[in-house]
Amino acid sequence: MQALPRVEPVSIAIAGSPQRFAVHRVYCVGRNYADHAKEMGASGREPPFFFFKPSDTLFSVADGATAEWPYPSLTQDLHHEVELVVAIGRGGRDIPVERAHEHIWGYAVGLDMTRRDLQSAMKKESKPWCIGKGFDFGAPIGPLVPIETSGELTSGAITLKVNDVVRQQGDLSDLIWSINEVIAHVSKAWELKPGDLIFTGTPAGVGAVGRGDVLVAEAAKLGGFSLKVV
Repeated sequence: MQALPRVEPVSIAIAGSPQRFAVHRVYCVGRNYADHAKEMGASGREPPFFFFKPSDTLFSVADGATAEWPYPSLTQDLHHEVELVVAIGRGGRDIPVERAHEHIWGYAVGLDMTRRDLQSAMKKESKPWCIGKGFDFGAPIGPLVPIETSGELTSGAITLKVNDVVRQQGDLSDLIWSINEVIAHVSKAWELKPGDLIFTGTPAGVGAVGRGDVLVAEAAKLGGFSLKVV
């Protein structure tokens, strides 16, 4: 019997290091900024809910790089959503909120790219909207910064510019559910593992991008990265 080809584990860049962070799962929190929840038609204070992106949708961008990012198939309404991403270094179940920071390995800036037209169509039919979120290269992410370097992040600006114009601007202190609360919530539903990533939600201002646009995502103490949509 012919052996199956070996699949290399998914990994992402670490700031200032030749080493890489091996990824297990990618959790995403929906509507975790009140202004974004309202622009998506919610009240702004619902319990957190979660969805997944396959780990191989990650598109890792190295320090200081501007990467060419391919516009996905099937969509005419591709949206940006800038987010703080938390990397888990120590797993666990039923993690108390007050101990959650002990499980953080580091942080990065990420983009939860969304085929909004496909997502909206699935919502109208009460069907799963994986097709709107879980597509190839749908999770661009900058280099991870270890928590020993950044310190625990509970506040600080997070922004997204498109062609040098600010589209999204928020502060981590505006999260409806704090980073530690999110970690605690996830660990009640799934056992967190080292290598898990959590996209923690996006501020208001999501909008469409097209081929030729340049996106710059940044967060305080983390720097950022840029993409050119091709």
